[in-house]
Amino acid sequence: MTHGLDYPLSGISVVDLVRGPMASITRYLAELGARVDRIDEPGSAMDAVEALVANVGKQHHRIDLMSAAAQTLIDNAHIIVADSDQPIDLAALQRERPELVTMTVSDFGCNTAMTNWKGSGPVLHALSGELSRSGIRGREPLLPPGDLAYQCAASQAAYTLVTGLYRALKTGVGDHFDFSALDGAVQALDPGYGVNGSATMGKPANLLARARPAAGFQYPVLKCADGHVRLCLLAKRQWRGMFRWMGEPAAFASPEFDKMIVRYKSPELLPAIGAFFADMTREEIEAGGQKFGVPVSAILTFEESIDTDHVRDRNAITSLGTPDGRVAKVPNGMLCIDGLRTGLGAEGEAQAFRPPERSSDSGQPFEGLKVLDLGVIVVGAEQGRLLGDQGADVLKVESRAYPDGNRQSYLKYGMSVSFAAGHRNKRSLGINLRDPEGRKLFLELAAQADVILSNFKPGTMESLGLDYETVSAINPRIVMVDSSAFGATGPWSGRMGYGPLVRAATGLALAWRYPDDPEGFCDSVTIYPDHVAGRVGAMGAVALLIRRLRTGRGGTASVAQSEVMLSHFAADVARVSLGLPTGTPSDHPYGVYPAAGDDEWCVVVVDGDQSWRGFCEAIGFSAGEGLTTPAARLAAREGIDAALTAWLASRTPLEAATALQTHGVAAAPMLRLADLPDFAYYRDRNFYRTESHPYLPEDFLVERRHVTGRATVDAETRPAPLAGEHSSEVIAEWLGLPAETLSRLEETGVIEGVDPREWKAIEDTIAPSEQGRA
Repeated sequence: MTHGLDYPLSGISVVDLVRGPMASITRYLAELGARVDRIDEPGSAMDAVEALVANVGKQHHRIDLMSAAAQTLIDNAHIIVADSDQPIDLAALQRERPELVTMTVSDFGCNTAMTNWKGSGPVLHALSGELSRSGIRGREPLLPPGDLAYQCAASQAAYTLVTGLYRALKTGVGDHFDFSALDGAVQALDPGYGVNGSATMGKPANLLARARPAAGFQYPVLKCADGHVRLCLLAKRQWRGMFRWMGEPAAFASPEFDKMIVRYKSPELLPAIGAFFADMTREEIEAGGQKFGVPVSAILTFEESIDTDHVRDRNAITSLGTPDGRVAKVPNGMLCIDGLRTGLGAEGEAQAFRPPERSSDSGQPFEGLKVLDLGVIVVGAEQGRLLGDQGADVLKVESRAYPDGNRQSYLKYGMSVSFAAGHRNKRSLGINLRDPEGRKLFLELAAQADVILSNFKPGTMESLGLDYETVSAINPRIVMVDSSAFGATGPWSGRMGYGPLVRAATGLALAWRYPDDPEGFCDSVTIYPDHVAGRVGAMGAVALLIRRLRTGRGGTASVAQSEVMLSHFAADVARVSLGLPTGTPSDHPYGVYPAAGDDEWCVVVVDGDQSWRGFCEAIGFSAGEGLTTPAARLAAREGIDAALTAWLASRTPLEAATALQTHGVAAAPMLRLADLPDFAYYRDRNFYRTESHPYLPEDFLVERRHVTGRATVDAETRPAPLAGEHSSEVIAEWLGLPAETLSRLEETGVIEGVDPREWKAIEDTIAPSEQGRA
């Protein structure tokens, strides 16, 4: 950790009783300065590399959970996190100490039809809908690399814990969370119901094609002299830059190519760009992209990524000693606080935490908080929504001159199912920040605010005169959070911030392809890490609010999406640095297999001798009795897979998975997004709810709550705003300005209301029977 930083969670004590990949939940808290005491009972074990990256920064105790030493740690904890099968009643502890925050962690939560199912990363991908969108049309679905589902779930759990802690410190009311890894993966990885963007390719989830996307769809990967590059030609100006770079070829001079759909459908354009790039190196192409304003990135390996000047400049990778005396490279944390990297390793200096005078509790941890949300696209939407869902007054600050890309819609007034789900529980303030009076007005609002969120290109807030130094001079309690693709500093800080380019530059795109097809890149329709980066940013905001309870002052949190991604693949980065292989085991059935039906698939993961015996019993594989060693099973792998495929051919994916789970084998049907709402698990968890919007002709689905908790209430249901819908209202509330002043500000364009033409478009769009909702 960095010397001289007042860590947000300094003085907070956490007890960690979680095994496996979800142990990384409390690593986030350790990075933010909490003391995390990990109790590993004698005899417990975990993969050495996974343990290294999941548990760095924690205090380790090899003691019996029932010992006096363990009890002392538990008695002094603010937070206790444990696997659901640990012999400790967390709910009872929370009842005895109402201010305590506890969490039970499992794959499928408590009291569902799947509570006793066995989970794994592939199983979570199958049941979340992610697997159905990964791969290339005409081929089998492709499992995403690494422990991505678990790592995203861990981020959701960590955000939940700091939120529960903030509420407990303010009100004396803690909570007991029943955290399901599947719930977390569905929300934080790439949700189909929310700000879904490319996750549903611009369509409602239930209208997605059953097949996976075509090769090269949307964000093409092209060969060059020394590897591959990825191209993102989205905006008209970006295409014009590419056109100039290519020497303005007559074949593509038509103004029709300014339209993205025309470029996508052109059979000649991509081959022409590919030929143009063919003799250039990745470095030359990136330099040309910078010169002509074309979003492009080299496709890098993990090894290349962690050795770039940018990563070194940001101190984003550090070295850790392994138990066997070697040195591994690992990602050095996800957040910068007050301009300093929190990082991994030593504890921050402990600070005595004296709880403030407690306030009343409404069940909403952020009730009374005022948030100015300048965020755009997915990360920006998620950060503000997370706070608004739990009671904060979130003002979405926007402008007609620079509209949020999420406002793009077939409707003329900038509303869609995606926007409605992703921006619920916000109000909209239309304001011209480039007008001196608009900037002055914003600073007056900032003086009243608790949190300011943004995710512009680094330097934008400074150019507007709205940087932390300026705002904190008038409001020392302000918390400001910024998010960007590659961080606010370093050689890549000015790069275009698209997720596909981040995945290319960090090694993920190269890892997410078919093993037998070097050109089979399969990450083009995910919008990872946008949703999870939004949660990391919100976590930073809440952690600083917790520090503000102790110190009375605010601070800054900065998130680089590239570093979130690297941290999620920390085990792979460490293995690469140690010369160890990455990937999945091959001596047992592990992967995606065809089942009965049209393009229907079942995930099967056999992970040890006991699981192997259950697998053989489930499918009636008598030949398996002689395959008692991994080497023997590896040699017979072709026959094993043939037996499994034959058994699956007469069973639906759910029938097959249920039979395998009965025998202790991790298995799951591949669900498509449209399957999720009616699947038994999600009904048992009461996970989704249907909402309506006064300016939409259709209802839509959203997650009901962020987590299942004893004292947690459902998210608010205030509809997402039209651009500028509440401008006069919120300024009058926050600043008390009179009506005549508000009228003048709107007449001069300093603040913006809803265009009257948009009201007319709403009337024309919504059927008369539906207009009563408006």
